[in-house]
Order: sequence, then structure tokens, then C-alpha cells
Amino acid sequence: MKNILLFFVILFIAGMVVADNSGNGFFPYSYEKYNLPNGFTAYLIPVEGSGLVAYYSVVRTGSRDEWEPGKSGFAHFFEHMMFRGTKKYPGSVYDRMVTEMGADANAYTTDDYTCFHMVAPSHDLEKVMELESDRFQNLDYDEKAFKTESGAVYGEYRKGRVNPYAVLEEELQNTAFDKHTYKHTTIGFERDIKNMPNMYAYSKSFFKRYYRPENVVLMIVGDFSIPQAKELVQKYYGDWKPGYVAPKITPEPKQQGERVKEVKYSGRTLPILWIAYKGDAFDPANKMIAAADLLGDLAFGQNSEIYKKLVLREQKVQFIGSYFPYNRDPGLLNIYCMVKDENDIPYVKQEINTTVEKFRKELVKQTELDKLKKRVRYAFLMKLETPDDIAGNLARFVALTGGIDEINTLFDNIQAVTPQDVRAAAQKYFQKKHRTVITLKGEK
Repeated sequence: MKNILLFFVILFIAGMVVADNSGNGFFPYSYEKYNLPNGFTAYLIPVEGSGLVAYYSVVRTGSRDEWEPGKSGFAHFFEHMMFRGTKKYPGSVYDRMVTEMGADANAYTTDDYTCFHMVAPSHDLEKVMELESDRFQNLDYDEKAFKTESGAVYGEYRKGRVNPYAVLEEELQNTAFDKHTYKHTTIGFERDIKNMPNMYAYSKSFFKRYYRPENVVLMIVGDFSIPQAKELVQKYYGDWKPGYVAPKITPEPKQQGERVKEVKYSGRTLPILWIAYKGDAFDPANKMIAAADLLGDLAFGQNSEIYKKLVLREQKVQFIGSYFPYNRDPGLLNIYCMVKDENDIPYVKQEINTTVEKFRKELVKQTELDKLKKRVRYAFLMKLETPDDIAGNLARFVALTGGIDEINTLFDNIQAVTPQDVRAAAQKYFQKKHRTVITLKGEK
């Protein structure tokens, strides 16, 4: 009995345990937040029955944080480089151990964060934590390996140019933003990527500043014991030295006029029309964020009038939709479509403008809004079936806010949105002077 008491006293001294959720809010699972004195945070979400654990390390650094001129692309570069391993577990050894566990490991980079994830049998949790904590704290590579990997990144960039959407996205970001780091895409400016092999010393600086315990949030979801997980977190992450240096990001000035650009794509594709309005930074307590989320679906989703008209009845476009992503800083609210006939582009653009003006002036029907709210809530919950599903769908929330408790706030706000709020969001965001219009055309 004394040993058990001593164990929990040690855990309390080593790190602060906060029981954040009992499963009574919108988010259906109980979880605990565990903070270490060095600033490292772990969210522990037990889900019994699968025999698996999803292990997600969310680095709150993405292409947004690449603020130094001539040095874009390094967040994505480290997505690659982290698999080079350490002196203790070189890349080939890491790969072999992952395979022997029957685990699945991968990573991805976004504008706002980089995520490293693994799904493994729950009985291998300590081995997973040993491997992951080692490469986060002790990544090791020489200049030759650096140049090899940076060359591979440039190859990935060139390969991406065969995708018309990659070409369009690059032009959209570069046109819509003047000062903010959202001006470049996740993979970075081509000129910077080409020069990356010459920036070995800078790469070490980037890793040293951003891969620190205060800037990484761990999520463990699945079959595991919370007391055991806390003990392992303290064992493998407790000695990680803090030292995060925040990026010096220049805020984007207010856009004061519409920007229009036509992009030529050196391949065959139907024309793509993309209209992007400036939005707000993600804030789950901001009701306009919740209203804009619903607005996009109401105005341009598959149940919208414009979808029925342009896609189903007139068949002028292959598809039309909207994408209003959550971002750490003010980003873009996107409306997009693929037009079947180039001659119909002006007509389709006018139909989009007409829809925008309709939602700026008129109120949506309460019954339609209520149905959409139910679909949104149901769709989110249906994405939380497996440990990997749960962690994967929480990653962006963790990256933007540092936690997951804001999910309840967001969905409470979504539930409270009124038709008047939807109209107010349309009036706030759908302003011509704040939009960028890109038309991409391929070879005929």
C-alpha cells in the first residue's frame, strides 16, 4: 500500500494531472491531460476493446512558422528527416522495429502543424514511446544525408507540378497573401527548395528551435492503462530540455481590393475556378467561425440550390463545393468548381456571385439549418470509431489550440447558430474586396 501511495506522489510531483473530461460533453470519450514541468503535454484517451494504441505526436509547427526569407519548406523537410533516426535507432533499425511490432508509422505536414503517427499493438506501448521520444530528442543526421533528403523533397515538388490543384494552390496562396507566411504552400517556394541542400546548418537551427517539449503535444488513444502511460511519459519525456523559440510572423494587412489571376497549366485538364475570401483565425468561442462553417455547406454543399442547378440540372460543372478550413491565423474561405466548357466560366462565376449575394441578404430556413447541424454532429462522431480515427480527427484541434477540450465549445456554438448568424457570417466574410479569384486552364 505504501508503494502504491509513493508511486502516485511521485507522479504528482513530476507532472500535473488534469482530468479534463468525463465524457459528458459533445466529445464522447473521457480523457486526461498530463503536463510535465518542461512544458510537454500528453492527452490520454483510453478506448477499450481494440488491442491497439494510436500514438500521435503533434508538432505545432507547419509552413506557417517558416518566417525567415528564403527558408520555406523546412517543416515539411523534417517530416522526411525524422525517419532518418538517431544514433541509438538509425532509420533502418527504426523501420525494422516498426515492422516487427506489426505497427504502421507515417507522418504529414500542413500549414499549421506537423504530425507523426503510429498505430501499434497496445502491449508495445513502451517500445513505441521509446522509439518516438528518442527521435524527437536525439535526431541525428550528417550533411550527406541532409543533401540526399533535401534533393528528394525537390523531387516531390516537381512531381506535384503534374497535379493541376497543386499548381492552383501555389498561385492562390501567393496571390492572396502579401506578408503572412501562408503566402507559400506547405512544401515551400520552389527557389527555396532548390537551395535547400546548401542550408545544412540552418536545418539544425530549425530543429533546435521548434522540436521542443513546449511545442509538441502527444495523444495516446486506445487500449492502455492511464497510470502506466503517465509513468512512461515521465520516463521518456521528462528529461527533454525546453527551449522553444516562437516564430516572428508578420500579420497579413487587410486586403482592400479583389485580386484576379489566370493560371496556365502545362497539361490537360478542365478549367478550375477557385474563389477565396479572407477569413478569421480559428477560435471555437467565435460564433462567426461556427456560422461560416455551416454557411459553406448551406450555400455550396451537395444539398444547395447552386449544386442542384449547375451540377445536376444544367450540368455546367463537374462539381462545386466549399472548403472553410480552421487555421491558426486568418486563412481563406474557399469556393471551387470544375467547369466543363471554358466558355461557361463567366456564367458559372456569376451564379456563384448570385449565391453569395443571396446569403448576404436572405435568411436560411430554420429547418434546413437544423438538419445541417445534425448532419455535422453525426459526421464528426462517425469519424471517431477507432483509436486511429479519434487521434487523427483531433490532431488539427490540438495543433491550433494546444488541446482538445475546445471541441465541446465549438460544437456548442455550432448548435447555437441561428439563421441571423449565418447571414451575418456571409456579410462579414463574403466581401468582394477581400476575395481572390483564380482560374486555371490547361492545354487544349
